[in-house]
Amino acid sequence: MTPAPQPAFAAAAPGGDAPGRSPYETLRYDLRDDVATLAFARPERLNVLDAQAKADLIHALRRAGSEARAVVLTGLGEAFCAGHALGDAPRIRELDLGRTMREETRPLLEAMAASPLPILAAVNGVAAGAGLALVLAADVAVAAEGASFAVTSSRVGVIPDAGLSFWLPRLVGPARARGLAMLGEPISARQAADWGLIWEAVPDAAFAERIEARARALASGPTQGHRLTREALRSGLELSWSEQLEREADLQAQAGRTRDFLSAALAEAEGRPARFEGR
Repeated sequence: MTPAPQPAFAAAAPGGDAPGRSPYETLRYDLRDDVATLAFARPERLNVLDAQAKADLIHALRRAGSEARAVVLTGLGEAFCAGHALGDAPRIRELDLGRTMREETRPLLEAMAASPLPILAAVNGVAAGAGLALVLAADVAVAAEGASFAVTSSRVGVIPDAGLSFWLPRLVGPARARGLAMLGEPISARQAADWGLIWEAVPDAAFAERIEARARALASGPTQGHRLTREALRSGLELSWSEQLEREADLQAQAGRTRDFLSAALAEAEGRPARFEGR
């Protein structure tokens, strides 16, 4: 598979880390125009997730939260992320998968959920297993048409983890969730979009341009409003109708106290475009 073109800001940029000088072993971190791009940088290993990759991503998400207004998560090479790294045979015999979930994977997912910034998954290639879980944990996901998605747990006799068992039945329904998980067959980016797993699939040649446009739209938007919107939509998966209405009232009260709301409301009243500051 030919890798989809990378967004321009996936190259080293002012405020980012120059190639070969990144503090991360597994990631490239670049900052441009209020967008922090976190790119898995082990294409020879299909950007698999091991303990170091998870730790790097947690740190990079926290770093981005203090210096950017949107995050792009992507991969270098042919894969977005091919899932968990199981290691070689001797290490496999020592694996405690429950401990790995609790001590490595859950903290990463919680860091994504707690990020003050909107997260855009730019799916450039294969997103399998935990890689798919990261896509679903993002706020918006855009995929190149050449990308593919798969739940790979059945290939090694385990369950879908990293939040897949939570998201899949909610997004695609129980029947499709079981088919994805038990058959392990990959689906195309177009099919993923049709099923509601991602926001959109775009031609490979247009992928970089579309990602840049989506990222800049998020970065120039109401950062606090985006964060509160995420909270509202996620609580709506759990609460009753009555409880959710009360939750909406609480979150809307918070949104109404932001500087962005006040300036945007005044701009609308005066017939001029709103300009958000992220506060």
